[in-house]
Amino acid sequence: MSHSPISILSQLDFNGHPLTDELLGKTFQQLMYEHGYVLMVNVPDTFDPVRFCRELGDFVPNYTGAVVGDVRPEPGMDDVYHAGNTRPLTPHTEGYDFALLPPRYIALWCVTPAEGPGGETTLADTRPWLEAMTEAESRHLHTTEYDWKTTEGVQRLGLDLHTRHPVLEERGEDTIVRFSCNNLLRAEDDPAVGLQRRWQEAFGRDHIAVDYRAGDMLVWDNWRLLHARNAFTDRNRHLRRIQIAG
Repeated sequence: MSHSPISILSQLDFNGHPLTDELLGKTFQQLMYEHGYVLMVNVPDTFDPVRFCRELGDFVPNYTGAVVGDVRPEPGMDDVYHAGNTRPLTPHTEGYDFALLPPRYIALWCVTPAEGPGGETTLADTRPWLEAMTEAESRHLHTTEYDWKTTEGVQRLGLDLHTRHPVLEERGEDTIVRFSCNNLLRAEDDPAVGLQRRWQEAFGRDHIAVDYRAGDMLVWDNWRLLHARNAFTDRNRHLRRIQIAG
């Protein structure tokens, strides 16, 4: 079941005037802290999403090296699991296949929304799921290093990445969650199997769905939230994407 997003920030005030940079930044941080994501709407033409993202932290290049990536259907990618087609994406975090830390924030902004049904970005917060874990399961997922591989689509780009990380990792006061339904390698009797099953079920129950309008910008905490995508048919759908170290 999809829920509507509630962490929504209008860049225009009640008089139709743009918020000051100070107020925009303050409200953004408050909403991000509380919910782990912010959907910015009523975005004026003067808004610079790249400059805004720079204020959140250093940029992390996408797989191709491009800092600002395009998320749209790509030729020759329709038969693999990849963001560059119209197929659904399962719940995951970004950067589980990075040797270094995964990006803290992911920003998507809409150039051309999808006509017709589908194409929503879906999100769910892992914090309540982590709190529901037994102490033994949490300890296992913190201390066991798993093998991770990259997606079929990225492999087709010539990058066959393999890394070893725990599912959960403490970083200061934060917990880093790494998660994938299909690229976490484990034995069939490993506790991670149960985690994947439960979290997929919880994601289906708890997720919010973002249906974009042109200019909308979505930013979320990639250490905390899982995200996915609904299938769509309009091949003109076009988002841009930045990864941010935080």
